[in-house]
Amino acid sequence: MGQLLPNSNEELRTMDEDAEISDLQLIYHVRDALLEVTDGRENYEELVGCLQPKRNLNSHEAAQLVTILKALAGVVSYIDSVHHGTLIFALERMSLWNLATTYKNYDATDIMDALIELLVSLAASKGMYIDWCLERLVRHFTAPKHVMDFLKNENGVDRKNKVLSRVHDALKQIADLVPLAPMRLSPIVVQNIPKRYDVTVHEIVMYVENMLKLESGSIGEIVGSTMLPALVDKLIEFDVEIGLDGKIHEDAKCIFEMELEDIVNFAADDDENYNSMCVSEMLNRKNLQGNKVVEKLDSLIVLTFLHLESCQSSGRLSEVFDTLLTSFKRTVLNTYKSKFTQFVMFYACALDPELCGVKFAIVLRDMFESPVNPPITRMSAVAYLASYLSRAKFLSSALVADIIQRLVDWCFAYCKIHDLDMNPQAHQVFYSGCQAVMYILCFRMKSLMDVPRLRMQLIKMPMLLLWKHKLNPLKVCLPSVVEEFLKQAKAARLFMSAELFVFEDLLEADLSKAFGGMDRLDMFFPFDPCLLKKSEGYLRPHFVRWSRVRTTYDDEEDSDSGSEASDDEFVDLNAKDMMVDDDMIGSVGAGLDFDPDLNKMSITPKSFKYGFKERMERGPENAVES
Repeated sequence: MGQLLPNSNEELRTMDEDAEISDLQLIYHVRDALLEVTDGRENYEELVGCLQPKRNLNSHEAAQLVTILKALAGVVSYIDSVHHGTLIFALERMSLWNLATTYKNYDATDIMDALIELLVSLAASKGMYIDWCLERLVRHFTAPKHVMDFLKNENGVDRKNKVLSRVHDALKQIADLVPLAPMRLSPIVVQNIPKRYDVTVHEIVMYVENMLKLESGSIGEIVGSTMLPALVDKLIEFDVEIGLDGKIHEDAKCIFEMELEDIVNFAADDDENYNSMCVSEMLNRKNLQGNKVVEKLDSLIVLTFLHLESCQSSGRLSEVFDTLLTSFKRTVLNTYKSKFTQFVMFYACALDPELCGVKFAIVLRDMFESPVNPPITRMSAVAYLASYLSRAKFLSSALVADIIQRLVDWCFAYCKIHDLDMNPQAHQVFYSGCQAVMYILCFRMKSLMDVPRLRMQLIKMPMLLLWKHKLNPLKVCLPSVVEEFLKQAKAARLFMSAELFVFEDLLEADLSKAFGGMDRLDMFFPFDPCLLKKSEGYLRPHFVRWSRVRTTYDDEEDSDSGSEASDDEFVDLNAKDMMVDDDMIGSVGAGLDFDPDLNKMSITPKSFKYGFKERMERGPENAVES
């Protein structure tokens, strides 16, 4: 392949359709045409002309084209970029997609195979053409626009597979022949990810499909560490493009008060009720309808979910998760405007709770506790940790209790070192840790208190001293979270006396804003319900919705007696009616037959003029159609 062929004295001046030309003669003729380009270009121009695309090919022309391509594959060492520029340009114009879809009455697979053979030979023979050949193949990761419609026809899938199977086979052959080729391939794939504003959903999805096929293929060990981070970067790009209109509203007092079932009555109201609302941090479903960027992002996230399922089936999920985790820490963690990309991590954890699920929580905890990380990173990490532990149905109560213990211990140790008065800006990391503890317990307190061992663990934590410290986290943290936490703590009799705290008229002041910073990390709950309709369908079985959480005061409200124990009484640790489950089955409804749109409870404060209760009254028709 690419070796010097013996000289031939025979010169073929024409390629008449009726002439019988052997393969060897044609190879000699092609070689001579390449060599004589500087003296006479007649044969060379004729050769290039045979490579020009034609709308219709008869059997003789097709056979001749196959022979010429095979001949070129045998003399690739003679191809010179300086003298044979028009030949290179002609080869660039040859598309496997066109060959697969242009000829209705002719199966062009033999031409496709010959072209692939030429590209592989050229890449293996001359190092200067490796990148060129790899890029030609990568350009086939997505079909041209004029081919996309054809692929929707009856035979479209078959034609698509004919092209893509040959592309990936060629990449593997080149990798086998040129060991360094995969390292050259990775940046080419990343650079060719469609960036046009008008790129269609089908185009970007097809390209990413091929990226993931590379990641899971025979050369995935080399290129996999590049493909997945590049995909995450693309998801983030689309994610932040879904802009946030309006500003975060100051009044977030009512975020726990709205019951989702009340939305049903509101859904029948006129659209005027919706038009009176403005979007803040996260676009609601109605405003996302028809958004092309949302459709692309939703489709890519679903594609990533399916790839993770495939990795789980093949036993590769742990390896892939480590790559995703590195990408998460590098890209997603500190991207405050990320609203959906992080659910890739959530779903990976849901597929393997015991390994990936626990590891994600531990990594976030360690990032929060590590003093070498900047404050913004630590605050983001604990915000992710709190939201994750609250929303992940697949995590055990024991793990949640242990992490709460670590957070409380860290915050209490901080209080001992910083015996100072309240200062939100100076102690941002501390307040973010305190709010994380309260937020998790808003979702998990009932399930933890129902397990005697975990109940004892909670009661032994120095939370009372923490909340009463001079740093005063109850006055600085988000009032809506503080109020719900105290309400449940009172019902659970978590503290000796409820009179130690004020439960009413908690108002959000400048204190919460100060510790939250410019990005308002005090209001950042990254695993609030996903508003992408297709993606949400995959997440639903693994996700805890606020409307399905049993709180500690539910039993009081449902009690017929109406009696209430004294606030000064100690908690009865020997109650015989406590559940001993170590999961959330007792506190989170496991049924999946409800309308998902009625369970999109988000406790993240939004920028709504009328507060959280009115914000939640959006109606089930506000679903993203994608």
